[in-house]
Amino acid sequence: MLRTFSFVGGGMAFIALLLLVGCSTSAPTASSDTTKDESRQPPSTSATAVPSNTAGGDEEHGHKAGAHGGIIVSLGRDSYHVEAIVTSAGELRLYTLGNDESRVVDIEAQDLIAYVKPEGASDSTSIEIKPQPQPGDANGKASLFVAQLPEGLVGKSIDVTVPNITIGGERFRLGFTNKSETHGSEGMPAKVADETEKKLYLSPGGIYTQADIEANGNLTASQKFVGFQATHDLKPKVGDKICPVTLTKANPKCSWIVGGKNYEFCCPPCVDEFVALAKTKPEDVKQPDQYVKRDAAPGSELK
Repeated sequence: MLRTFSFVGGGMAFIALLLLVGCSTSAPTASSDTTKDESRQPPSTSATAVPSNTAGGDEEHGHKAGAHGGIIVSLGRDSYHVEAIVTSAGELRLYTLGNDESRVVDIEAQDLIAYVKPEGASDSTSIEIKPQPQPGDANGKASLFVAQLPEGLVGKSIDVTVPNITIGGERFRLGFTNKSETHGSEGMPAKVADETEKKLYLSPGGIYTQADIEANGNLTASQKFVGFQATHDLKPKVGDKICPVTLTKANPKCSWIVGGKNYEFCCPPCVDEFVALAKTKPEDVKQPDQYVKRDAAPGSELK
Protein backbone atom coordinates (compact mmCIF):
# COMPACT_ATOMS: atom_id res chain seq x y z
CA MET A 1 0.00 0.00 0.00
CA LEU A 2 1.37 3.38 -0.94
CA ARG A 3 1.58 6.31 1.39
CA THR A 4 2.60 9.77 0.39
CA PHE A 5 4.65 12.30 2.20
CA SER A 6 6.25 15.29 0.83
CA PHE A 7 9.32 17.30 1.07
CA VAL A 8 9.78 20.83 0.46
CA GLY A 9 11.68 22.66 -2.06
CA GLY A 10 11.53 25.13 -4.79
CA GLY A 11 12.39 24.64 -8.41
CA MET A 12 11.13 21.07 -9.28
CA ALA A 13 10.06 18.92 -6.18
CA PHE A 14 9.42 15.45 -5.28
CA ILE A 15 6.79 13.77 -3.21
CA ALA A 16 7.89 10.71 -1.47
CA LEU A 17 5.81 7.60 -1.33
CA LEU A 18 6.82 5.12 1.33
CA LEU A 19 6.07 1.54 0.38
CA LEU A 20 6.05 -1.17 2.99
CA VAL A 21 8.19 -3.95 1.60
CA GLY A 22 8.61 -6.43 4.38
CA CYS A 23 8.55 -7.05 8.09
CA SER A 24 9.21 -10.07 10.23
CA THR A 25 8.84 -11.59 13.62
CA SER A 26 11.75 -12.74 15.68
CA ALA A 27 12.67 -16.18 14.49
CA PRO A 28 13.39 -19.29 16.61
CA THR A 29 16.97 -20.01 17.58
CA ALA A 30 17.52 -22.14 14.52
CA SER A 31 16.92 -19.20 12.19
CA SER A 32 18.31 -16.42 14.38
CA ASP A 33 21.80 -17.04 13.10
CA THR A 34 20.55 -16.40 9.58
CA THR A 35 19.29 -12.98 10.61
CA LYS A 36 22.64 -12.21 12.18
CA ASP A 37 24.46 -13.23 9.00
CA GLU A 38 22.21 -10.99 6.90
CA SER A 39 23.10 -7.99 9.02
CA ARG A 40 26.76 -8.32 8.12
CA GLN A 41 26.30 -7.52 4.44
CA PRO A 42 23.93 -5.61 2.17
CA PRO A 43 20.70 -7.58 1.69
CA SER A 44 19.66 -8.63 -1.77
CA THR A 45 16.81 -6.99 -3.61
CA SER A 46 14.64 -10.06 -3.21
CA ALA A 47 15.16 -10.04 0.54
CA THR A 48 13.52 -6.66 0.92
CA ALA A 49 10.81 -7.15 -1.68
CA VAL A 50 9.20 -10.24 -0.17
CA PRO A 51 7.52 -10.04 3.24
CA SER A 52 8.84 -12.61 5.69
CA ASN A 53 6.01 -12.55 8.20
CA THR A 54 3.54 -14.53 6.14
CA ALA A 55 3.92 -17.72 8.15
CA GLY A 56 0.62 -18.86 9.60
CA GLY A 57 -1.39 -16.92 7.04
CA ASP A 58 -0.42 -13.42 8.09
CA GLU A 59 -0.24 -11.06 5.14
CA GLU A 60 1.62 -7.84 4.67
CA HIS A 61 -0.67 -4.83 4.96
CA GLY A 62 -0.50 -1.07 4.98
CA HIS A 63 -1.22 1.36 7.78
CA LYS A 64 -2.40 4.90 8.19
CA ALA A 65 0.00 7.81 8.14
CA GLY A 66 1.84 8.43 11.38
CA ALA A 67 1.72 11.46 13.62
CA HIS A 68 4.85 12.87 11.98
CA GLY A 69 3.54 12.39 8.45
CA GLY A 70 5.53 9.22 7.73
CA ILE A 71 4.41 5.70 6.88
CA ILE A 72 3.70 3.16 9.59
CA VAL A 73 5.68 -0.05 9.04
CA SER A 74 4.49 -3.18 10.86
CA LEU A 75 6.91 -5.44 12.72
CA GLY A 76 6.18 -8.94 13.98
CA ARG A 77 2.54 -9.26 12.91
CA ASP A 78 1.77 -5.87 14.41
CA SER A 79 3.57 -6.54 17.68
CA TYR A 80 5.41 -3.28 17.08
CA HIS A 81 5.47 -0.54 14.48
CA VAL A 82 8.00 1.94 13.12
CA GLU A 83 7.12 5.29 11.61
CA ALA A 84 9.64 5.96 8.85
CA ILE A 85 10.34 9.45 7.52
CA VAL A 86 12.83 10.83 5.00
CA THR A 87 13.05 14.62 5.15
CA SER A 88 13.78 16.95 2.26
CA ALA A 89 17.30 17.44 3.65
CA GLY A 90 17.93 13.69 3.45
CA GLU A 91 17.55 12.87 7.14
CA LEU A 92 16.18 9.40 7.86
CA ARG A 93 14.08 9.12 11.03
CA LEU A 94 12.63 5.99 12.59
CA TYR A 95 10.12 6.38 15.44
CA THR A 96 9.36 3.19 17.40
CA LEU A 97 5.74 2.51 18.34
CA GLY A 98 3.62 -0.12 20.05
CA ASN A 99 1.12 -2.55 18.60
CA ASP A 100 -1.69 0.03 18.43
CA GLU A 101 0.40 2.43 16.31
CA SER A 102 -0.30 5.34 18.66
CA ARG A 103 1.76 4.27 21.67
CA VAL A 104 5.37 5.42 21.75
CA VAL A 105 7.74 2.63 22.73
CA ASP A 106 11.30 3.28 23.83
CA ILE A 107 13.45 0.34 22.84
CA GLU A 108 17.04 -0.69 23.45
CA ALA A 109 19.37 2.13 22.44
CA GLN A 110 21.34 0.55 19.62
CA ASP A 111 23.29 1.51 16.54
CA LEU A 112 21.39 0.28 13.50
CA ILE A 113 22.79 -0.41 10.07
CA ALA A 114 20.67 0.44 7.03
CA TYR A 115 21.47 -0.42 3.42
CA VAL A 116 20.43 2.25 0.96
CA LYS A 117 20.51 2.14 -2.82
CA PRO A 118 18.92 4.00 -5.72
CA GLU A 119 15.70 2.33 -6.77
CA GLY A 120 16.43 -0.46 -9.21
CA ALA A 121 20.18 -0.46 -8.53
CA SER A 122 22.09 -3.53 -7.36
CA ASP A 123 24.76 -1.86 -5.23
CA SER A 124 23.85 -0.44 -1.83
CA THR A 125 25.57 1.87 0.61
CA SER A 126 25.53 1.18 4.34
CA ILE A 127 24.70 3.99 6.75
CA GLU A 128 24.64 4.01 10.53
CA ILE A 129 21.42 5.00 12.29
CA LYS A 130 22.03 6.40 15.77
CA PRO A 131 19.62 6.36 18.72
CA GLN A 132 18.34 9.78 19.70
CA PRO A 133 16.56 9.52 23.08
CA GLN A 134 13.47 11.67 23.46
CA PRO A 135 11.99 13.22 26.62
CA GLY A 136 10.38 10.42 28.61
CA ASP A 137 12.62 7.66 27.26
CA ALA A 138 14.13 5.46 29.95
CA ASN A 139 17.88 5.35 30.54
CA GLY A 140 19.59 3.23 27.92
CA LYS A 141 16.57 3.38 25.62
CA ALA A 142 15.37 5.51 22.73
CA SER A 143 12.19 6.00 20.70
CA LEU A 144 13.84 7.79 17.78
CA PHE A 145 16.71 6.70 15.53
CA VAL A 146 18.31 9.11 13.06
CA ALA A 147 20.73 8.95 10.11
CA GLN A 148 21.81 11.18 7.25
CA LEU A 149 21.59 9.86 3.72
CA PRO A 150 24.67 10.18 1.48
CA GLU A 151 24.55 13.42 -0.47
CA GLY A 152 24.17 11.61 -3.78
CA LEU A 153 20.94 9.95 -2.63
CA VAL A 154 19.14 12.98 -1.21
CA GLY A 155 15.94 13.68 -3.11
CA LYS A 156 16.13 10.46 -5.13
CA SER A 157 14.00 7.33 -5.21
CA ILE A 158 15.75 4.89 -2.87
CA ASP A 159 15.34 1.47 -1.30
CA VAL A 160 16.10 1.31 2.43
CA THR A 161 16.57 -1.92 4.39
CA VAL A 162 17.35 -2.30 8.08
CA PRO A 163 18.09 -6.03 8.45
CA ASN A 164 18.31 -6.13 12.23
CA ILE A 165 16.50 -4.08 14.90
CA THR A 166 16.12 -5.46 18.42
CA ILE A 167 12.97 -4.80 20.46
CA GLY A 168 12.44 -6.48 23.80
CA GLY A 169 15.14 -9.01 23.07
CA GLU A 170 13.57 -9.98 19.73
CA ARG A 171 15.05 -9.13 16.35
CA PHE A 172 13.10 -7.77 13.40
CA ARG A 173 13.75 -6.69 9.84
CA LEU A 174 12.13 -3.75 8.06
CA GLY A 175 12.36 -2.04 4.73
CA PHE A 176 10.70 0.60 2.63
CA THR A 177 11.07 2.47 -0.64
CA ASN A 178 10.61 6.17 -1.20
CA LYS A 179 9.59 6.96 -4.74
CA SER A 180 9.42 10.28 -6.53
CA GLU A 181 6.07 11.06 -8.10
CA THR A 182 5.24 13.43 -10.92
CA HIS A 183 3.04 16.34 -10.03
CA GLY A 184 0.34 16.81 -12.62
CA SER A 185 1.29 17.02 -16.26
CA GLU A 186 4.19 19.42 -15.81
CA GLY A 187 5.84 17.93 -12.74
CA MET A 188 6.26 19.37 -9.27
CA PRO A 189 9.04 21.78 -8.36
CA ALA A 190 12.05 20.31 -6.57
CA LYS A 191 13.65 21.42 -3.35
CA VAL A 192 16.00 24.36 -3.56
CA ALA A 193 19.46 24.07 -2.05
CA ASP A 194 19.67 24.89 1.65
CA GLU A 195 21.48 28.21 1.35
CA THR A 196 19.29 29.23 -1.57
CA GLU A 197 16.22 28.28 0.42
CA LYS A 198 17.30 30.45 3.35
CA LYS A 199 17.86 33.39 1.02
CA LEU A 200 14.48 32.83 -0.58
CA TYR A 201 12.48 32.70 2.65
CA LEU A 202 14.44 34.82 5.08
CA SER A 203 15.06 37.91 2.95
CA PRO A 204 12.29 40.27 1.79
CA GLY A 205 11.64 41.25 -1.80
CA GLY A 206 8.78 42.36 -4.01
CA ILE A 207 5.56 41.99 -2.00
CA TYR A 208 7.22 39.46 0.33
CA THR A 209 8.05 41.57 3.38
CA GLN A 210 9.95 41.34 6.63
CA ALA A 211 6.56 41.21 8.37
CA ASP A 212 5.72 38.14 6.27
CA ILE A 213 8.97 36.48 7.31
CA GLU A 214 8.15 37.06 10.96
CA ALA A 215 4.54 35.94 10.50
CA ASN A 216 5.87 32.67 9.05
CA GLY A 217 7.96 32.13 12.19
CA ASN A 218 11.31 33.10 10.63
CA LEU A 219 11.33 29.62 9.11
CA THR A 220 11.95 28.14 5.70
CA ALA A 221 9.34 25.84 4.21
CA SER A 222 11.52 22.78 4.83
CA GLN A 223 11.66 23.68 8.51
CA LYS A 224 7.97 24.43 8.90
CA PHE A 225 6.70 21.46 6.92
CA VAL A 226 9.19 18.76 7.91
CA GLY A 227 7.45 15.39 7.68
CA PHE A 228 4.46 16.95 5.92
CA GLN A 229 2.31 14.43 4.06
CA ALA A 230 0.90 15.68 0.78
CA THR A 231 -2.08 14.02 -0.87
CA HIS A 232 -2.80 15.59 -4.23
CA ASP A 233 -6.35 16.01 -5.49
CA LEU A 234 -6.09 16.72 -9.21
CA LYS A 235 -9.84 17.26 -9.57
CA PRO A 236 -10.92 20.04 -7.21
CA LYS A 237 -14.65 20.76 -7.04
CA VAL A 238 -16.24 24.09 -7.81
CA GLY A 239 -15.68 26.37 -4.82
CA ASP A 240 -12.58 24.52 -3.57
CA LYS A 241 -9.45 26.54 -2.88
CA ILE A 242 -6.73 25.66 -5.35
CA CYS A 243 -2.96 25.80 -5.24
CA PRO A 244 -1.71 28.98 -6.97
CA VAL A 245 1.07 27.00 -8.65
CA THR A 246 -0.52 23.75 -9.85
CA LEU A 247 -4.25 24.59 -9.65
CA THR A 248 -4.84 21.31 -7.82
CA LYS A 249 -6.86 21.33 -4.59
CA ALA A 250 -5.15 23.34 -1.85
CA ASN A 251 -4.37 21.94 1.59
CA PRO A 252 -5.13 24.33 4.50
CA LYS A 253 -2.28 22.72 6.45
CA CYS A 254 0.16 23.93 3.82
CA SER A 255 -0.23 27.70 3.98
CA TRP A 256 2.17 30.65 3.83
CA ILE A 257 1.84 34.37 4.49
CA VAL A 258 2.72 36.54 1.48
CA GLY A 259 1.99 40.24 1.32
CA GLY A 260 0.24 40.01 4.67
CA LYS A 261 -2.27 37.49 3.30
CA ASN A 262 -2.64 33.76 3.82
CA TYR A 263 -2.26 31.54 0.75
CA GLU A 264 -2.89 27.78 0.68
CA PHE A 265 -0.94 25.29 -1.44
CA CYS A 266 -1.06 21.61 -2.32
CA CYS A 267 2.44 20.90 -1.02
CA PRO A 268 5.54 22.71 0.30
CA PRO A 269 7.52 22.81 -2.99
CA CYS A 270 4.82 24.99 -4.47
CA VAL A 271 5.35 27.46 -1.64
CA ASP A 272 8.90 27.91 -2.97
CA GLU A 273 7.60 28.73 -6.42
CA PHE A 274 5.05 31.20 -5.12
CA VAL A 275 7.42 33.05 -2.78
CA ALA A 276 9.90 33.38 -5.65
CA LEU A 277 7.11 34.74 -7.83
CA ALA A 278 6.08 37.24 -5.14
CA LYS A 279 9.65 38.52 -4.95
CA THR A 280 10.46 38.66 -8.66
CA LYS A 281 7.09 39.19 -10.39
CA PRO A 282 4.73 40.54 -7.72
CA GLU A 283 2.32 41.79 -10.39
CA ASP A 284 1.50 38.15 -11.21
CA VAL A 285 0.35 37.36 -7.67
CA LYS A 286 -3.44 37.44 -7.27
CA GLN A 287 -5.50 37.86 -4.12
CA PRO A 288 -6.08 34.64 -2.13
CA ASP A 289 -9.80 34.57 -2.96
CA GLN A 290 -8.92 34.42 -6.64
CA TYR A 291 -7.35 30.99 -6.24
CA VAL A 292 -10.66 29.14 -6.18
CA LYS A 293 -12.16 26.59 -8.55
CA ARG A 294 -14.81 28.62 -10.40
CA ASP A 295 -16.38 26.14 -12.77
CA ALA A 296 -15.71 22.85 -14.50
CA ALA A 297 -14.24 24.35 -17.66
CA PRO A 298 -10.49 23.64 -18.04
CA GLY A 299 -8.35 26.71 -17.40
CA SER A 300 -11.24 28.72 -15.95
CA GLU A 301 -10.16 28.58 -12.30
CA LEU A 302 -8.89 32.15 -12.09
CA LYS A 303 -11.31 33.84 -14.47
